Amino acid sequence: MILSVAGVYFQYPSRPVLKGVSFELPEGQILAVLGVNGAGKSTLLKCLNRILRPEKGSVLLGGEELLKMSGNEVARTVGYVPQKYGEERLTVYDTVLLGRKPYIRWTAAETDFQAVERVLQVMHLENYALRPVHELSGGEMQKVIIARALAQEPKFLLLDEPISSLDLKNQLEVMELICRVVADQGLSAVLAIHDINLALRFSDRLLFLKEGKVYAFVDPRAVTPGVIKEVYGVDVILQEVQGYPVVIAVNGWKREGEGMHHEKVR
Repeated sequence: MILSVAGVYFQYPSRPVLKGVSFELPEGQILAVLGVNGAGKSTLLKCLNRILRPEKGSVLLGGEELLKMSGNEVARTVGYVPQKYGEERLTVYDTVLLGRKPYIRWTAAETDFQAVERVLQVMHLENYALRPVHELSGGEMQKVIIARALAQEPKFLLLDEPISSLDLKNQLEVMELICRVVADQGLSAVLAIHDINLALRFSDRLLFLKEGKVYAFVDPRAVTPGVIKEVYGVDVILQEVQGYPVVIAVNGWKREGEGMHHEKVR
């Protein structure tokens, strides 16, 4: 099922943000959205699930227009993992059960409980089911929020900077988990991310935004230092280390020797 985004425009009262963004993403693939702060990454994700309504453009999933769906239909189609979330004093189980809200009429049914238990198993959270979420670490909490989105049984996932506040170990675990879920369940995923190296490592496609427009929509192997320079204003080199692509900035300041002396790189 192809996600097709065509000519999406959006502006806040103070300024335009998205200026005709278009791309397509097949199911079973991960798209990383990159760009400087303020480029429109989070705004784009919110337009894709109708938190924000674009002024122009279309968002089609399998030929169906998401922007014309009801709120419940959108919630059954799109799993959204926000950049920030409240620390409600609920258990992990109850937090994930909230993902079933689009399906619940009067009270949760056996099918809802079964869906939650399946997701907890997929996410390896069975042993956390009765833990209050406010007692969890950042990495554990992020997995719970992803589990809540998966409980919606969506056709694709939107993740807004899902690893921005995590340590390196948890960043890798969460990205690997996203890849596994997308592959096993045949979903598509669009994620806003700042870490170019992790985007190159885990994504199938990269979308670089610059000043509200798509500057590049490429396979990770097609990314060049020139693209990164144009988008971020930073000179870099691209190398491969043990099979992994690595971006290294080569302008700015560097430390010389064992002391704290800094010398500007020219």
